[in-house]
Amino acid sequence: MSKRTRKISYLGFFLSIALICSYIESLIPFSIGIPGIKLGLTNIVVVMMMYVVGDKEALLVSILRMLLVGFMFGNAFSIVYSLSGGLLSFLIMFLLKKTNRLHYITVSIYGGVFHNIGQIIMASLIVENYKVTYYIPVLIVAGVITGTIIGIVSSEVIYRMQKMKFEIS
Repeated sequence: MSKRTRKISYLGFFLSIALICSYIESLIPFSIGIPGIKLGLTNIVVVMMMYVVGDKEALLVSILRMLLVGFMFGNAFSIVYSLSGGLLSFLIMFLLKKTNRLHYITVSIYGGVFHNIGQIIMASLIVENYKVTYYIPVLIVAGVITGTIIGIVSSEVIYRMQKMKFEIS
């Protein structure tokens, strides 16, 4: 199998896992009474890919997943919210990862927090009311909690993939 074919196959595999995680997450009533809070299972795939596969590939799979989930299960607004949170989250995680000073869990926590911040900023722009930003403290706490959970799982996945000497090319 050529390197290009192998790479495309793995990217399709990781995209499929991310889509399955999105679907599973939609079945789990995780909101604990607070609207807008999700566990973020797909971020396990994104964080793992950033550290094991590559940043460009992780970004590609992340964007494709957000678009496909939006088209399959959502609407235009869900795509906009997903992209605003997902892209800001990815940017922050990318920048923090580049420092080589933070553990995967810490990077994941920041990703969870900034995903929520990106979505709430987009919501305030869409509804043209900054008062929705009052919800940010609740979402920051939620982002820290979910980011920690996702970071712990991602850390274990990364460890196991590195132990296997996993390579995409």
